[in-house]
Amino acid sequence: MKKHVLSAQKRSIVGRKVKNLRAKGEIPGTVYGKDIKSISITVAKDAFIKVYAEAGETGLVELTIGSNTKPVLIHTVQKGAVKGEILHVEFYQVNLKQKVKTNVPLEFTGEAPAVLQKVGVLLTLLDEVEVEALPTDLPEKLSVDVSKLDKVDAEVKVGDLSIPKEVTVLTNADQAVVRVGALISKEAETQAAVEAAEAVAKAAAAAPAAVPPESGGTAPVVETPAPSPTE
Repeated sequence: MKKHVLSAQKRSIVGRKVKNLRAKGEIPGTVYGKDIKSISITVAKDAFIKVYAEAGETGLVELTIGSNTKPVLIHTVQKGAVKGEILHVEFYQVNLKQKVKTNVPLEFTGEAPAVLQKVGVLLTLLDEVEVEALPTDLPEKLSVDVSKLDKVDAEVKVGDLSIPKEVTVLTNADQAVVRVGALISKEAETQAAVEAAEAVAKAAAAAPAAVPPESGGTAPVVETPAPSPTE
């Protein structure tokens, strides 16, 4: 596993004033963990973005705060809703001798023959799985080989994945990760729409004509009086 290193500084600024830190290229964050007191920190924005791109949420990071180095995982990255800028980061301090649970991203490799031959389309059903392992054994990603998917409904399940022996997968083994779906061409979609419209038209034509409700009695006959003779 690649070694990831990041430096941080203790932070005393809290609340709305942290926006001043962001303006200076710093990201406010927190370090917490089981049976430890949480610490408010800041990390350099550029350095964090680089480490996060490499380690994700499963790579072990050596976070140095002053003279102390802590093994952590990047647990939560809070981003702005509009611009997507990083607002806050949570680091989870781990015990290297205790197993942790986390989600590991999936990386799809190879090319599905069914797609190359235009027999079907590839449907991604999962993009990560939950695992349990010691922090030093956590894989940063798991590979999914799709090169054997050669027909419609062919699939790769969680149980088919190649998993390191030190890692326990917690996601249901029978859950499908990726599957080949039927290929629907534009022509087929158009024909299906036409057939559906024709079916609706036929159903409407076959329906009985609306009959007004019957009156409770006989309608009165109105007689027109004969014209008076001319005097």
